[in-house]
Amino acid sequence: MKISIINGPNLNLLGVRETEIYGFSNFEDYLKTLKHKFPSINFDYFQSNIEGEIIDRLHHVGFESDGIILNAAAYTHTSVGIADAVKAIKTKVIEVHISNTSSREDFRHSSFITPHAKGLITGFGLDSYYLAVSSFVLNNYK
Repeated sequence: MKISIINGPNLNLLGVRETEIYGFSNFEDYLKTLKHKFPSINFDYFQSNIEGEIIDRLHHVGFESDGIILNAAAYTHTSVGIADAVKAIKTKVIEVHISNTSSREDFRHSSFITPHAKGLITGFGLDSYYLAVSSFVLNNYK
């Protein structure tokens, strides 16, 4: 089974950026943890700070992956284009956020993606990704 993880802007700075919110681990190290915990899953990972590249990646993996975990970061609250891409593809998407977006600034309380996602996981740090993978596993990738 294949699960694609797509991270948006500034998530390449995990472990360095606002560690009081996002922690001290970078995503590549956390991905090793996920691969260790789920050895039978083939993970595909992509990160971009560019909205169009995220849309292109959704189009690319959205018809071949068994599940997509998407952390669109700040684009969550601004990108109709990414939301439309999630709506257009066949593969189910779980939206994740490392921080609890509802406890942060008001503009972070809304998401263009959530209405088109299979689910939303927010506020569990990097383990939000673990919970998303677990959801796909428990639901037989449906």
